Amino acid sequence: MPRFSLLNPPLPSWVASLGLALLRVLFGGLLWQTGLGKLQHLGPTSEFFTTLGLPFPGLTALGVGALECGGGVLFALGAATRPVAFLLAATLFGALVTAHRTEVSEGFAVLVTTAPFPYLLALLTVFVAGPGRFALDAVWPKRSRGQ
Repeated sequence: MPRFSLLNPPLPSWVASLGLALLRVLFGGLLWQTGLGKLQHLGPTSEFFTTLGLPFPGLTALGVGALECGGGVLFALGAATRPVAFLLAATLFGALVTAHRTEVSEGFAVLVTTAPFPYLLALLTVFVAGPGRFALDAVWPKRSRGQ
């Protein structure tokens, strides 16, 4: 039986699920918004991606915008959460090493202030912890391995 501590009292399991749901909805909404901005301004986004030396900047801008926009909605709803979180985290890691490489090279104190860092942290948190019980992933029927 777990010991009670005033500094670390036991909480009902739904509290963690609520925290994960809030994290998903907040950052999913923000990702949707940034993706939509890229899709609405493909020309300037493509030009920016060209300055970063990214291959096929127009197609890359479209892909990143669509992933952030659609992936943000899926992440917020808790649908296909882990695969979506992985893809979005990979995209944001790419943003860190391209668009934010100067800040990253200045050290950890500057890295944590870059725009992609809190998104990356939220995505990795949900990837590791799972979406929680207040997610579509939790209510969709599970398929057995034999199907």
